[in-house]
Amino acid sequence: MSFAKIQTRSLLGLHAPSIEVEVHVSQGLPSLTIVGLPEAAVRESKDRVRSAIINSGFQFPTKRLTINLAPADLPKEGARLDLPIALGILIASGQLPAQVTDDFEFIGELALDGHLRPVSGALSIAMACQQAGHRLMLPAANTSEAAQLPDLAVYPAQHLKQVCAHFLEQNKIATAAAPSLQSTQRYVQDLADVKGQLRPRRTLEIAAAGGHSLLFRGPPGTGKTLLASRLPSILPPLTAQENLQVANIYSIANHPHPFGQRPFRAPHHTASAIALVGGGSHPKPGEITLAHLGVLFLDELPEFDRKVLEVLRQPLESKEIVISRASRQMTFPANFQLIAAMNPCPCGYAFNQDNRCQCSSEAIKRYQNRISGPLLDRIDLHIDVPPLSAQELQSSAAAEDSATVRARVIQAYEQQMQRQQALNHQLSPQQLQQFAVLDEASKRLLEMAQQRLNLSARAYHRVLRVARTIADLARSEQIQNVHVSEALSYRANEA
Repeated sequence: MSFAKIQTRSLLGLHAPSIEVEVHVSQGLPSLTIVGLPEAAVRESKDRVRSAIINSGFQFPTKRLTINLAPADLPKEGARLDLPIALGILIASGQLPAQVTDDFEFIGELALDGHLRPVSGALSIAMACQQAGHRLMLPAANTSEAAQLPDLAVYPAQHLKQVCAHFLEQNKIATAAAPSLQSTQRYVQDLADVKGQLRPRRTLEIAAAGGHSLLFRGPPGTGKTLLASRLPSILPPLTAQENLQVANIYSIANHPHPFGQRPFRAPHHTASAIALVGGGSHPKPGEITLAHLGVLFLDELPEFDRKVLEVLRQPLESKEIVISRASRQMTFPANFQLIAAMNPCPCGYAFNQDNRCQCSSEAIKRYQNRISGPLLDRIDLHIDVPPLSAQELQSSAAAEDSATVRARVIQAYEQQMQRQQALNHQLSPQQLQQFAVLDEASKRLLEMAQQRLNLSARAYHRVLRVARTIADLARSEQIQNVHVSEALSYRANEA
């Protein structure tokens, strides 16, 4: 047989479109041509494949080889096409039987000696393969990712020779068993490490219970970063489907991530806009997508470039980021929880009782104006973190640990799911009319606050969402005046 067709997949954002590797062996001067928009890593595969085939004990055909990667209008990148190209050549040259790979898909990078190296995006490819009803053969190092999916036959291989032996009926490869992954939260950092700061701790609990965004403001060394880093330890555990979503994103990005834990991303303030939202010639997930279903922590918020911060405004509302290129458009999920921290002035000690601040009012205003009003308007909770006294730091009184706080958060979370099947921060204005009903006293309080604080319509709705979360933590179905008052207190300190 002089023709072979092998099924594999490419990567396009978080999706894995199907690719057919067509190999034709014909008479003529020895050559190998790859067509179908291959990029550098794909074009270089011909040298890796040639050496891998020879070092695996097979003959590389000394004829004219034409390899077509269909569809021809989809750019192909990465070395994951090495294994299907090698198998196509072996079948087309008659060294492997035809038709044995019909219901298989293959991915894998080949070393020169024929060993299979792991590739990125194995979980995305496995999910697409499962939907197509095919079996998947891939490098053994990627087994733990692909085997998470039920009802998918995964065949792990370590060498091209092992793959060929499987199809020559010499030594069958056993399907991989599902890994024993436990979706449990194990965080080294605990909320019990935070001394004092009762009001900031309360705000952190509200943020965790309703999925709200939060801004800590205070002088250096008061525990803003310490508080933010403890947020993942009090969040509800991920569901099985959410675990797959997070694992899929990190598989595409080729970043390791502990299974079952919510992401916590803390990019440096020198990060670019592309680093935050993602992009590149072949768009990859940025920090906001890597923080999907987890926490994005921006420390020293005013030190970020203002244009970089402005890119957060749209995904904070839409919970996704759309990256457009001339030839295609990709959508990445961005349902992250924004936690930010900032000093009140360049030196950090403005409004502090020790009078160390030497910044002028103009310098303080310029510093705070680095953060735009529209971005601040999208942050639900604003809280000052005051310095602690020596007595508070020396106190041996045990603070509440993460497990205790998490139990209250989970109770409020379950209450929201039963009532509206969504967290409070996701409620639309129409849903607020149904699930955040106010009594007359609360309405008057909110009307008065809107006039005094100049709350926008967005801020008004965010206050309602926070009040709904405070009521849920208090196990109250009805939003009361005290809940609205507390919610409003977290908007009074806007920069």
